[in-house]
Amino acid sequence: MRLQYKTVVITGGANGIGAVAAKLFGKNGAQIAIVDFDKKAGEAKAQQLHELGIEAAFFQADVSDSENVKEMATKVIEQFGKVDILINNAGITKDAMMLKLEVDDFKRVIDVNLTGVFNCTQAFLPTMLSQGKGKIINTSSIAGTGGNIGQTNYAAAKAGVIGMTRTWAKEFGRQGINVNAVAPGFIETDMIDTIPEKILGQIKMMTPYTRLGTPEDVANAYLFLASDESDFINGTVLEVDGGMLK
Repeated sequence: MRLQYKTVVITGGANGIGAVAAKLFGKNGAQIAIVDFDKKAGEAKAQQLHELGIEAAFFQADVSDSENVKEMATKVIEQFGKVDILINNAGITKDAMMLKLEVDDFKRVIDVNLTGVFNCTQAFLPTMLSQGKGKIINTSSIAGTGGNIGQTNYAAAKAGVIGMTRTWAKEFGRQGINVNAVAPGFIETDMIDTIPEKILGQIKMMTPYTRLGTPEDVANAYLFLASDESDFINGTVLEVDGGMLK
């Protein structure tokens, strides 16, 4: 198993890509700390993993709240004793064209998608540094690499994630910490439910595979970057978009 005896923290782990990643990592031998704001869904996901023989626990947190995150991190370390891998997967969207984008919606997306990554990394980094090894995987987006209409806030946050990823790779690499990012394209999750079917059809045609990505596609990218096979990969952004035309 690729992650035998590893402890993995997955933010936004109750639903979507995070939930699929939690199951995949557990099947590869890891013990899982599911972090999410949705208590009901988080507890249900932890129970599902237990039924599959995977060691897992749920920890409720709002990643945009630094004090809340610190409290959560303390609980995770108390329960598992260590953290080997951090997947900063939590994210939200509040889309609108620029002139219709509310300031509160801009700030909330930045708070969760960008500041949340900072908060969680800062909370778990000391433990990784004391271990002399760790993997941090941040979720960006192709909106962060190339922009996207109606997503000023989301694109700004995801571009910021890439900047932090490359900075941290330089800061922590000599101390045994790999920091990389995954930039998904259009993935079949609840986040695309508001996109009209006609537009989704056009998106599919922009992809050589003529389909949307699946949560499993992204989870497999997380798994590779979390494994020992990626030990010499640091500061990269892995695009999981099917070769979508830019």
